[in-house]
Amino acid sequence: MRIAVAGGTGTLGSLVCAELGRRGHEIRVLSRRSPDYPVDLTSGRGLDKALDGCAAVIDASNASSPKRAAQVLVDGSRHLLAAGQRAGIGHHVCISIVGCERLPVGYYRVKTEQEQVVESGPVPWSIVRATQFHELAATALGAAGRYHVLPVPRMTLQTVAAAEVARLVADVTQSGPRGRVQITGPQILTARQLATTWRSGTGTRAVLLLVPLPGKVGRALRDGALTSTDTDERGVVPFADWLEARQHQ
Repeated sequence: MRIAVAGGTGTLGSLVCAELGRRGHEIRVLSRRSPDYPVDLTSGRGLDKALDGCAAVIDASNASSPKRAAQVLVDGSRHLLAAGQRAGIGHHVCISIVGCERLPVGYYRVKTEQEQVVESGPVPWSIVRATQFHELAATALGAAGRYHVLPVPRMTLQTVAAAEVARLVADVTQSGPRGRVQITGPQILTARQLATTWRSGTGTRAVLLLVPLPGKVGRALRDGALTSTDTDERGVVPFADWLEARQHQ
């Protein structure tokens, strides 16, 4: 199967490309800097050529700010779906976030709107929702740890290895449109537990600093908005095990 992957150079996208490649599929990596299939999701430039002859497209694109995210993810989805319809794409796979509709703030609002665009679009679809990646948690803690302080909000998380998400995305892409599919991490942990695990696993002596999160956002995070006990797939690699394996790479 020939499959186009928008955002195929990112954390998840690169793993998805590798997984599908191992399964024998022909992969087209779409990005602004791709030497073969350069595209601009915000304008639609390059999409018709990139999707020509493809059976499926995976949207693993991302953006660094809420304003940019709306352009890349919402407008970009519209361009990607329109180009997919013209190319005869039979399956549009969108990567999203568990609980994004429960968090009334910036990026999560954009992801919710992106889902709505895909659901109402002209191409048969699947939306793969995942909880936060182990990789994201480790990166955030590592950045804070350089200053020897780990800000710890009162919230719960259910992080999952990106490689496990990539395998599910590959399965869904191969199986055809499935609607919404969800994958979560194996454990629900408080941010304090996660930070303590990271500090122990990395040997960092950063001080934990409790940070209050007021308002609706804080309440939603305390209530587990980004976690779920009702899921289609559950990762099997806990954060501590993932972290230990990474430390020995």
